[in-house]
Amino acid sequence: MSSAQDMTPRVSPLAGKPPEASMLVDIPKLVTAYFTQVPDPSVSTQRVAFGTSGHRGCAFEGTFNEWHVLAISQAICQYRKQQGIDGPLFLGIDTHALSTPAGASALEVLAANEVDVMIAGNDEYTPTPAVSHAILTYNRGRERGLADGIVMTPSHNPPGDGGFKYNPPNGGPADTDVTGWIEARANALLEAGLQDVKRVRLERALRAATTHRHDYLTAYTDDLGSVLDMEVLRSAGIRMGVDPLGGAGVHYWARIAERYRLDLTVVNAAVDPTFRFMTVDWDGQIRMDPSSSYAMQGLIALKERFDVAFACDTDHDRHGIVTRSVGLMPPNHYLSAAICYLFQHRPNWSKSAAIGKTVVSSQMIDRVAAKLGRTLCEVPVGFKWFVNGLLDGSFGFVGEESAGASFSRMDGSVWTTDKDGIVPALLAAEITAREGRDPGEIYRELAHEFGEPFYDRVEARATPAQKAMLKRLSPQQVRSADLAGEKIQTILTHAPGNGAPIGGLKVIADGGWFAARPSGTEDIYKIYAESFRSADHLRRILEEAQSIVSETLAG
Repeated sequence: MSSAQDMTPRVSPLAGKPPEASMLVDIPKLVTAYFTQVPDPSVSTQRVAFGTSGHRGCAFEGTFNEWHVLAISQAICQYRKQQGIDGPLFLGIDTHALSTPAGASALEVLAANEVDVMIAGNDEYTPTPAVSHAILTYNRGRERGLADGIVMTPSHNPPGDGGFKYNPPNGGPADTDVTGWIEARANALLEAGLQDVKRVRLERALRAATTHRHDYLTAYTDDLGSVLDMEVLRSAGIRMGVDPLGGAGVHYWARIAERYRLDLTVVNAAVDPTFRFMTVDWDGQIRMDPSSSYAMQGLIALKERFDVAFACDTDHDRHGIVTRSVGLMPPNHYLSAAICYLFQHRPNWSKSAAIGKTVVSSQMIDRVAAKLGRTLCEVPVGFKWFVNGLLDGSFGFVGEESAGASFSRMDGSVWTTDKDGIVPALLAAEITAREGRDPGEIYRELAHEFGEPFYDRVEARATPAQKAMLKRLSPQQVRSADLAGEKIQTILTHAPGNGAPIGGLKVIADGGWFAARPSGTEDIYKIYAESFRSADHLRRILEEAQSIVSETLAG
């Protein structure tokens, strides 16, 4: 195992700066690799593997190419048939270079299997929340003939990556029992050389009677008034700036501004699959992460022009909020401010509507929930754990520390069951309009009331065997009785909100906590930690956390 010093992120000298020409992905070579590379299913990294947000990989590395997409698409067709899902399938793509060819490959398989497919009019890019919204809108009031969906996106990953997400009829990320079945079937298809994959040429698929055009943009934007107070936002004259980061919602923002007569400026409408307009993230990678101060340098520099500014990642399911008072808000800070506001300004929400958060999100949320008298439900990492609660209205708001969130409509009914970056972004403007102070100022008031938390997340190398051990840890294996000078109160390996395994462990003391869990896609594990004492106390927690984990894994 690494030493504690190895946990300190090594920030690239390029972080926060425009990328050098040598860093830009060669798009023609990338797309050629997508169509020409053939995965070897005997190599574990080249098999289909669904993580917390679908199958992701890179064509150059043999981890995401046409064979993967064809196999997954055929497996989904077989899953739909097994489950009796025979309504339309809503198919969306983001602006990553591999998303358009992957969408075409999937359509060829779906058409050959006679699946009714809804693709965007004018071949528009489609945000993840627009697909979730479309599924739920279609399925409302239906008991059969239900719709589901696919989104081609690797989220905020670098430009060379591709991704494939499946959303069943509940509109949210597929649960592990679903993805496990699809993954196993897709790998069997790879091993058989795709001989059982049905496929027609793209021209025929586009002309097929089962292929339909759907206006995702209008359907989504016209319904925003049911989840946000657009009249308060418009009448206050709040000046908003938005950077779509070259993502799938790039054309949504102008339509939203026009539809609701908002003072909203799109500061960058460029779409370029190299994402050369980004500033480089902390590790020297181009990454469209709206919660990263390094990636968000362009928008942060414009904060004085606007009352509030925001950005979303490539498939627009994550948000980044920039305020005049504090600049870019850490996700945990914004989630806390949004929860505090929403549960006081949504009178038609059920009095029993709960707050959902992941086990690695800030305990500030716990304190806000207690103040509001609302039930807090803490679940493992992964938005799939929130889907059922959003669907039946038992959750009013859900969020995770990686800047993903969704919340109910004004009447308390479901909006989306997948992450929505657009709605939390606009909520920041609604908060500013109604409260006369921005979300950064609201969070400062919360910190004054409850104490200022210090939060960080770091990573360390781990072998596949060590990652497997970490997922199987029991509280009895932790031999330390103290954490940073305080008695350990609780050691969790299952989430208190639903009893599901957290895939690691969480250690809680009076003034702070840490959680350790293995990555689903890389040979690393992550340690999340928070202190309500001081920055030095947080550093001690992080150091002792790695020592505890290292000793435990060493046996």
